[in-house]
Amino acid sequence: MNNLEEQIEEIIGRALAEDLGQGDITTDLLISADRQGSAGFLVKADGILAGIEIARQVFFKVDAGTALKIFIPDGSAIKPGDIVASVHGKLAGILKAERTALNFLQRLSGIATETARYVAAVKGLPVKILDTRKTTPGLRYLEKYAVRMGGGQNHRMNLSDGILIKDNHLETLYKQELSLKEVVLKTKQHAPAGMKIEVETKTLDEVGQAAEAGAGIIMLDNMSLEMMRQAVKLINGRAKIEASGNITLNNVRAVAETGVDFISIGALTHSVKALDISLEFEDK
Repeated sequence: MNNLEEQIEEIIGRALAEDLGQGDITTDLLISADRQGSAGFLVKADGILAGIEIARQVFFKVDAGTALKIFIPDGSAIKPGDIVASVHGKLAGILKAERTALNFLQRLSGIATETARYVAAVKGLPVKILDTRKTTPGLRYLEKYAVRMGGGQNHRMNLSDGILIKDNHLETLYKQELSLKEVVLKTKQHAPAGMKIEVETKTLDEVGQAAEAGAGIIMLDNMSLEMMRQAVKLINGRAKIEASGNITLNNVRAVAETGVDFISIGALTHSVKALDISLEFEDK
């Protein structure tokens, strides 16, 4: 088992422990242990599917004899009435796994769906939609997977994945009378070989200093459209450019048209609406 598989198994194990507690009292009282059942995952809203394989693993972990057949794979567009998968096995096991499986499937599909909306909004422009580290604690790997299923790309998975000098780093170092340019140059001296340095900027002066110091990526944080256009002109190809802060579906295309290379959006994961999917049991 590789590290990613271990992470997923751990996440599923924690979620089931949280939901099952000491056991499903209602199901154990009412449903005979050998009774069989079947159900289908019914889509009730337009969106992009993500997490169906995670759902399969949830059912398997509760009862290894449960079989889940996938009809529509992750990353696919789905619509109301679609049955994305069916599950068959002991009814007690299905009932015990149902809520946890749906929690994963609904949330991840919601993230994929929201990401796809942003990707569609900038279609035709040379810009990439990125997520951030504003994820649900413990679910980052899965939520960033869902972003990819929606057509977006991942920023850093964790703090060790790249160098990003943020405003709070800079505020601390400014008190030591270092300029932004000096901070970037100092970082370059000690950075791992081949690792790009990204720096967050809020003013055109900071943008200029970052470009002069040789930053690999310059983040334009909460800038107006006009300031972004000026920043792109000032950088003039010396670094990749990321726009971040107060990005919405209403303004994302205008931001992309300023000439930035990346647009990072925390809302893809931190405040997304779950997609409406239910588990409907078949009549016996």
